[in-house]
Amino acid sequence: MPDSITIANLNRPLAKPALVGYCDTFLSKLRGLMFRPRLDPDDGLLLVEKRDSRLDTSIHMFFVPFDLAVFWINSDMVVVDKVIAKSWKPAYAPKAAARYTLEIHPDRWGDYEIGDKVEFKNA
Repeated sequence: MPDSITIANLNRPLAKPALVGYCDTFLSKLRGLMFRPRLDPDDGLLLVEKRDSRLDTSIHMFFVPFDLAVFWINSDMVVVDKVIAKSWKPAYAPKAAARYTLEIHPDRWGDYEIGDKVEFKNA
């Protein structure tokens, strides 16, 4: 299991910031949330790339049997795009280059908006 971090919203403090697994290795990003039977409201992953990119931060939803709230965050720690990713949909890519892809429960859709500044903290 990846190390856990919290993701605070600096524009609008959250009562309960997202607590997610930090995935910066090839295998942890490859596995992602595939094959899990469900996603708890307080669970998720942060997929980390080496640089800002639209291509490198694109995702697929094959073998993910539930929808996700997906937020793309750039190196300046600003949310640049967000989407509700539907299970089994072939691909999603951000509208702007990003370095981080946050995948969390759809109930948390309103926690982060495009333009919000975020901060990662060790859990």
